[in-house]
Amino acid sequence: MINFNIAQWRAWAPGLESVADWQAWSRQPVVLPASDAAPDVSFLPAMQRRRLSRLARMAFSVGWPLAEGRPDLPLVFISRHGETPRTFEILKDLAADQPLSPTQFSLSVHNAVIGLWSIMRGETSEMTALAATGDGLEHGVLEAAALLNEGSPAVLLVMTEEQPPQVYAPWVNDVPFPYAMALLLTPGDDWQLDLAAGQLPGSDWPHALDLLRTLLTNQTSCQHAWKNRVWTWQRNR
Repeated sequence: MINFNIAQWRAWAPGLESVADWQAWSRQPVVLPASDAAPDVSFLPAMQRRRLSRLARMAFSVGWPLAEGRPDLPLVFISRHGETPRTFEILKDLAADQPLSPTQFSLSVHNAVIGLWSIMRGETSEMTALAATGDGLEHGVLEAAALLNEGSPAVLLVMTEEQPPQVYAPWVNDVPFPYAMALLLTPGDDWQLDLAAGQLPGSDWPHALDLLRTLLTNQTSCQHAWKNRVWTWQRNR
């Protein structure tokens, strides 16, 4: 069992930006229509924005406001699938015997987002990029809790998933639409997270979206199951 506080949170999906938007969605969750919309990251200089994919823009849009005024803020970045659109374009070039772009490759790797974050914010604190199958959110919280236990006053956790290209549909079925969520975790006991062995029926939504619904509807607990692991989130206050 680990304990922590969720001091602040932010989330983004196409058409869902404000707390009111997410409250309406949480009351009647639906799969959002396909969209090329991307979040506003106008707080970054234009030259920097041009390097960012939509996945990176999503991460920056939810994480940047929570990091404002907090120097030396550790970051835990989570994405199960990562930069699938960018990777797919690289694979198509390989299949066609076309030369590969070093820039495209460097921005496709799983820790590219935290590298860009470090450069653009001048941040040198601990940063971790995780890809931990269906319960990556909970593994990210474990990583953040370890940093809090080592004395960090706060840890920023950012989770993003991009809509994969259609060719991935037979294998990737857990991203109903592009989304990003950021949690600012601090020491405390407002929340606790427990792990037990067992199995539960699967949810219709990814863990991060289920947690958002819990936050917005003031439920006291929620459970997430993956394989033989059952995670229980309990709100104590």
